Amino acid sequence: MTETKWFGWRGKLLRVDLSRRRIAAESIDPHLARDFIGARGWGIRYLLKEVDPACDPFGPENKLMMACGPLTATAAPTGARYVITTKSPLSGAITVSNSGGYFPAELKKTGYDMIIVEGVAAEPVYLWIDGERAELRNAAHLWGKTTHETDDILRSETDEKAKTAVIGPAGENRVLFAAIMNDRDRAAGRGGVGAVMGAKKLKGIVVRGASEVALADPQAFKEANARYRDRFRIAAQKLPPALRTHGTAITAAATQQRGVFPTRNFRTGQFEGWEAIYGETLTKRFLVKSKPCFSCPIACGRVTRIPEGPFQGEGEGPEYETIYSLGSDCGISDLAALTKANYLCNELGLDTISMGSAVACAMELYEKQVIDASVTGFPLVWGDGAALVELVKQTAFRTDFGDRLAEGSFRLASRYGHPELAMVSKGVDFAGYDPRGSQGMGLAYATSPMGASHMRGDTAYCELLGVPYAIDPLSWQDKAKLVAKWQDAFSIIDAAGLCVFFSVRYLMDGTLDVRPTGILELLNAATGAGYTLEELEQAGERIFNAERLFLMRAGFDRSHDTLPPRIVSDPMPDGPAKGMVCHLSEMLDAYYPLRGWSQDGKPTAEKLQQLGL
Repeated sequence: MTETKWFGWRGKLLRVDLSRRRIAAESIDPHLARDFIGARGWGIRYLLKEVDPACDPFGPENKLMMACGPLTATAAPTGARYVITTKSPLSGAITVSNSGGYFPAELKKTGYDMIIVEGVAAEPVYLWIDGERAELRNAAHLWGKTTHETDDILRSETDEKAKTAVIGPAGENRVLFAAIMNDRDRAAGRGGVGAVMGAKKLKGIVVRGASEVALADPQAFKEANARYRDRFRIAAQKLPPALRTHGTAITAAATQQRGVFPTRNFRTGQFEGWEAIYGETLTKRFLVKSKPCFSCPIACGRVTRIPEGPFQGEGEGPEYETIYSLGSDCGISDLAALTKANYLCNELGLDTISMGSAVACAMELYEKQVIDASVTGFPLVWGDGAALVELVKQTAFRTDFGDRLAEGSFRLASRYGHPELAMVSKGVDFAGYDPRGSQGMGLAYATSPMGASHMRGDTAYCELLGVPYAIDPLSWQDKAKLVAKWQDAFSIIDAAGLCVFFSVRYLMDGTLDVRPTGILELLNAATGAGYTLEELEQAGERIFNAERLFLMRAGFDRSHDTLPPRIVSDPMPDGPAKGMVCHLSEMLDAYYPLRGWSQDGKPTAEKLQQLGL
């Protein structure tokens, strides 16, 4: 039997058994590789096969899948992503967390597409991968250290050119929304992946690559790559890209204008202090330079510095989702305070979205006199930036009131008898778009297998930004098909190892069907897999349905495809979406049949057979 020749993919994964301190390389089935593309697809394929959906997320039976895509570490525009898949301690469902930077490409260059971490270490360890050689090393001296300190020490102990993915104190202390931080300030943030890593006593992973990714047709890949980069370059010459100039925080201008910029725990969709915290203000006050990920022409990352005052510091960010969650959602217009809180989230290893949402929920509980200073330790009022900064610290270390915030907004609100005040779906906090004024986002939040993530199908691109085409954000009758198409398209983007920022603008065909024509061309030139467009789209649908299958087996059904009463029952009080609620029930009735699911939200036997599941 001849050995498979791999292009795009490396064809191997590294299995790390922490309980037995065993490390082994395994070959990947070529048919699995093609059917599930890579990254997000491989993560759910292995999770579905190897992990009991009913398991304890912090137990040894849960596994952490860290996978690259076939375009990761290639010259494809934004070929810089990897995906972490596991059972979430925040939701009890699957979570899929995505990050860029340089760590993913470096991991792929070691010769491995994927790492599967299983078991629980007896003492803190870190994983060092040097080329194809891998070993576990003691990390007791790193326990308790910040992500930045850990990155510095790990590179000094291994190779200064190595890249790291680590947890901070939040992950060690099992904060339910702890992040895994790579390249110091890039976050795989959602769903508590850092807490799972902390429960396994794995402090970090260090990688140093030694080989480049082989391509099936280098000339075809080069030509396609140049063509799509030229498309970006020509557009940038006509209009400098806002993401490069002002970062993702510029999005606040659009959400404010559309009346969907979440304010004071989603009470309304417009914030009177928005101009003090959005992208242009961040650029004027704190920007040092823009920073790209590997192979990225956009460079939306922000290196920033607060030069003086009580919140003095430097780091990366904040991004739009952080501007919303630590800013408008908490009624905070102090850019220095929310930027400092963002730095601390990065250094301590916290998801900024869930952190801000927990504080916003607590502020409303305080305002309604459900809790008081005897619980919080100090007055907790809208707009208090100093309180926000203090609560970030308390949460990461689970001290004082932070120990309750560390359980997330839904558990916090439920503890005090008001679960309706948590702006979540499946226990996971909303991203920065109010579904009353962006109906498609409401359906996407509710049906996402991992809870309210915008990264599982972000219809806000077309509803609010007109990318790659414009559609009425207030209509709901036409959103079922749109959401399903975007969810499948995002599955393909994530699985390929690409960033959505470039993909939705330059690698889709620009029609209502959001067909991934550019990704198809790059994937086939890289891998030689010979996908047809229909096969690639079916692979995206397969990935999304596999995640739904895990969700169902974990005990979820239609009753969990919900949004809070504030979103579906309380009309938006003001702004362009005034009087609107999210018409979720009507959209679900249309969405399930389109998906080939029963009316209780389960994929039918016919649909699973069609997808090979």
